[in-house]
This record gives sequence, C-alpha cells and structure tokens, in this order.
Amino acid sequence: MDRTYTSGVRVTMGEIFPALFFSLLFATVGLYVGQYVPRELFLPLMVVEIIMVFAAMLIRRRRAVGYGFLYAFTFISGVTLYPAIWNYVSEIGAPMVLAAFAVTVIAYGGAALYASITKADFSFLVGFLFMGLLALLGMGIVGLFIPFSSTANWVYTLLGVLIFIGYTLFDISQITRFGVAREDVPIVVLNLYLNFVNLFLFILRLFGLNLRRD
Repeated sequence: MDRTYTSGVRVTMGEIFPALFFSLLFATVGLYVGQYVPRELFLPLMVVEIIMVFAAMLIRRRRAVGYGFLYAFTFISGVTLYPAIWNYVSEIGAPMVLAAFAVTVIAYGGAALYASITKADFSFLVGFLFMGLLALLGMGIVGLFIPFSSTANWVYTLLGVLIFIGYTLFDISQITRFGVAREDVPIVVLNLYLNFVNLFLFILRLFGLNLRRD
C-alpha cells in the first residue's frame, strides 16, 4: 500500500499501538465468527477485502481513511483468515499454530522495537522490498497453476518472512523518525496490520514445511 503520509499534527507510536491492538482484536472476533460463516461466502468476502485495500489507497489520495473503515476491514480479514487457520490447525495441530503465532509476535515485536529504539533509517530497503513483493506475488500466481517444488516452496516462504519483517522495520522507522499526521493513523495501522497478518501466514507456512520435512 501507499506508505507516504500527509502533513499535520504529528503523533507517535504511543497513539498508534492502541489502534493496532484494536485492529487485531477485531480480526480475532472476525476469526471466531468465521467458523459460523457458510463456505460459499468466503470467496465473496475475500473479493470485498481486496476491493477495500484498493479503495483505501484511492480514498487516501483525497481524504483520510477512517477508523470505521479500518475496523471493518480487519473484522472481514479475520473472517476470511478462518479457512487458512483451520487448515493449519488440522494439518499441524493447534499447539503448533499457537507456537507460530508466538514466533510472529516475537519477530514482529522485535523488529518494531529495534526500529523504534535505534531510529535507524531503513528507507534504503524500499526498492528491495517492492521488488521482493512483486516476486512474491508473481510466484503466488504461478503457484496457483504449477505446483511448487520443495525448494521453490522454501524460497517462496522465506522470501515472504523476510519481506514482511523488512516492511515492519521500514514502517516503524518512518513513524519513529517523522511521526504520523493524526488523520493518517488508520491507514498507517492498516499497513502495520497487514504486515503482521502476512508475516503470521508465512511463518505458519514455514512451520508446515518444516513438519512435512520431518
């Protein structure tokens, strides 16, 4: 998503983390609701989710994205995550899914803490991250039609982990160094939320690959 923000009254991570917490809370509620959603509704909800991401980018160019939009998106995201999470629970077991979540929290929190404390400039990563994201999307599309080899699976999964840790470092460093306009908090939180969720999914994938290798 677009990671350039408007000028105005600047806020820091202290005001952004509560919104991120509530985003994850809404996603958790959505994940719980997902078990009661008819299977045939998941695909339309995924389409709605994708449309909302593009809508956020378009809205962002004209006016601020609101908290209502943010929390509606994270709730729907939680609902659409349910099939993937349930599949991993069935495949590798609930304890391993929880372990993957714990690893995600540690990796995400560690990257965020490092970027916050050091105030290092990670803007040099932008080009690499963008190209890596394009490669990730391309591999994902190809994987829909051609099954990955074991090596390609590992490359794809590790690339995903590195990219979303990289985006977390970049986003948190930008917030720490420059602050965020108050009206941009929802779109910033949406970026941080997507970093977390995608990192979690790739770490889950990594756990699954590791167990299948054993």
